[in-house]
Amino acid sequence: MITVEQLREDVSAGAVDNVIVVVPDLQGRLQGSRLDGHHFLDDTLRVGFPACVYLLATDVEMNTGPGYALDAARAGFGDLLLVPDVATLRRLPWDEDTALVLADARWPDGTPVPFAPRQVLRTQLDRLADRGLLAFAGTELEFLLFTDTFRQAHERDYRGLVTATRHNVDYSVAGVTEIDPVVRRIRREMRQAGLRMESARGECHPGQYEMVFRYADALTTCDNHAVYKTGVRQIVTQEGLSVTFMAKYDAGEGNSCHVHLSLRHVDGTPVFAGGGSPDRPDLAGMSPTMAHFVAGQLACLRDFTLLQAPNVNSYKRLAPGSFAPTAVAWGRDNRMCPIRVVGEGDSLRIEHRVPGGDANPYTAVAAVIAAGLHGIEHKLPLEPALVGDAFGTTDRPRLPASLAEAVSLWEASEAAHMGFGSDVVAHYAAAARAELDAFAATVTDWERRRGFERL
Repeated sequence: MITVEQLREDVSAGAVDNVIVVVPDLQGRLQGSRLDGHHFLDDTLRVGFPACVYLLATDVEMNTGPGYALDAARAGFGDLLLVPDVATLRRLPWDEDTALVLADARWPDGTPVPFAPRQVLRTQLDRLADRGLLAFAGTELEFLLFTDTFRQAHERDYRGLVTATRHNVDYSVAGVTEIDPVVRRIRREMRQAGLRMESARGECHPGQYEMVFRYADALTTCDNHAVYKTGVRQIVTQEGLSVTFMAKYDAGEGNSCHVHLSLRHVDGTPVFAGGGSPDRPDLAGMSPTMAHFVAGQLACLRDFTLLQAPNVNSYKRLAPGSFAPTAVAWGRDNRMCPIRVVGEGDSLRIEHRVPGGDANPYTAVAAVIAAGLHGIEHKLPLEPALVGDAFGTTDRPRLPASLAEAVSLWEASEAAHMGFGSDVVAHYAAAARAELDAFAATVTDWERRRGFERL
């Protein structure tokens, strides 16, 4: 990370000639413009940078339309304002002579755009702040690496691609030897960009890799997540490779994005640790606040799944037998549950295992906080922890099985309307329906194989 003063020195010395100003879109992608370094320092820092309103009302193909809380066409495709958050300013090692800064989306009058992902998270953080609480989070993001370039993958219609490793290399040291050069570069350049790495390893699916970065305050973690995801794509492109973060690429293991989260008081003392109940061993070391927080996750899990599994493909990962959660349950160190309680003492936290690699980090973390606040505000009791096989249990509510089911639950949820506001609920429901409409209009390979000759 760098300060504005350091950037000014770099621009004057010719070490930085452009600054990318970006805003996270509904998919969590960084969208924006490259600005001349002098223009950024002299003008953009004072007045912000205009960008088309449709950036926050599009699907993955950048198609927009009615139904969003913001109708871009009715607004004449006018501008909103990108206001740089200088705390996110950094040099990009993989992009020569370039710095990047994340921005907050604001209306021309300076008020925040409520459904902008960064603002959706800020709103939940403000609700915590009203209680004297802070959220700290970490994300564990997986990706699949291929030896094909992105262009080759596109020309092959994303079929028949060659994974960068050939076997399940979960925790393997020798098994990732062939991809060490590129993942070493990713690790090194992410550190140079201000991310502090904790661990990295191969994963279950051939070509799958996971990097875990040090936890931070929730907003910083989500900003770093978005920068990391963008940077990985740029680095592997330069290396003649390709990568996907989609939740489920094929019949093998999907890409997950587990979210770890804990709360602290403003003085830094932990909120989750302490207390417990002598007649409830599963609550050992857990404060009453943590018990309510976890209970809130269970109460809102189905209603808020949309914010953590936002695409049609997301639900291919959340399927029986896929080593991803399907039942509404919590457990102590139980990876079969969507809510896993791990750590002890100051490190006691929840691991939310629903989000996939395609999740928008801002909305995924916002959903965890909003659900936890729902539990705290209503002092919800926490049911006993599930011990053993959560995949095979049949006596518990299930996560939504499809995007259509998830959006219906989201729209009808009183907790969603109370926690996020009806405009935000409507906006993200519209985004989900745009995804569903696009999928419904597509003739898939499966349909051709099934019906070309035989129907």
